[in-house]
Amino acid sequence: CAEKVKYIDYKDINRLKKYLSDRGKILPKRATGVCAKHQRQLTRAIKRARMIALLPFTVD
Repeated sequence: CAEKVKYIDYKDINRLKKYLSDRGKILPKRATGVCAKHQRQLTRAIKRARMIALLPFTVD
């Protein structure tokens, strides 16, 4: 909702990194400012990107 994006792509790493903490955890909805629907889509995209090794599970 905040960025007016129709589809949140799991391959768009630069956009997904904005919604991760410095430790690599997914930021909550109240911190990101997106609606519940898009927060679910973000979470799904981040988890997909982690599974195919585009994003790390943890930051060392």
